[in-house]
Amino acid sequence: MTTCGMCETVAGTAQLCTSCTRALDKRLGRMPRLYAALAPFLTPTATREPGGTPAGRTEAPLPVVEHVLDLRGPGGIVGILEDWRAAMYRDRGQTAPASTGAIETRIAHAADTLRSNLPAIAAEWPAAGLLAREIRDLEQAVATITGAVNRPRGTRLGPCPAQHADGTLCGATLRLAPGARVITCPWCATTYPPATWTGLHALIAHDTQDAVA
Repeated sequence: MTTCGMCETVAGTAQLCTSCTRALDKRLGRMPRLYAALAPFLTPTATREPGGTPAGRTEAPLPVVEHVLDLRGPGGIVGILEDWRAAMYRDRGQTAPASTGAIETRIAHAADTLRSNLPAIAAEWPAAGLLAREIRDLEQAVATITGAVNRPRGTRLGPCPAQHADGTLCGATLRLAPGARVITCPWCATTYPPATWTGLHALIAHDTQDAVA
């Protein structure tokens, strides 16, 4: 008897239990949509002086948000999926197909290949648990940016107004979780206790208006 490489429940002779195999299949199927969902978050929001008013900069900010670009770039979603596909082929003594086409096409192909091989992966591949955990973590990394988290979502407040060292705003989606008394940004970890909520609401409203404009 073995335990599931993801949740550590008894999995018979398999590497992943039925539930974790099903969850991995769904996560792999969502990868193309997660890649597309990151696109609106590539552009930095406006900068602000410490006093809270928007201001010009003597140096131009980066034209994209780096952590979003990392996930959408060669080493992000597509790199992780293709690395796992290559590892699967390598452990079988085979050569993985060449990676061609646009990144979104490569993501779909790599995810589909892993999904089509999922019965064998879950049954016998020792790395199945590591694959399942990394794909889960990848989905959660995207969710901290887009706000699409698969848990009680709470009240959506708007983009985090915390300022990075380079002057750009965080912009990750803030939510007030059920029963929570402190709002915590899922990306930059800035906390907003109740005493700051009036000012936070004003800053979010201002940033949202700027984004629409």
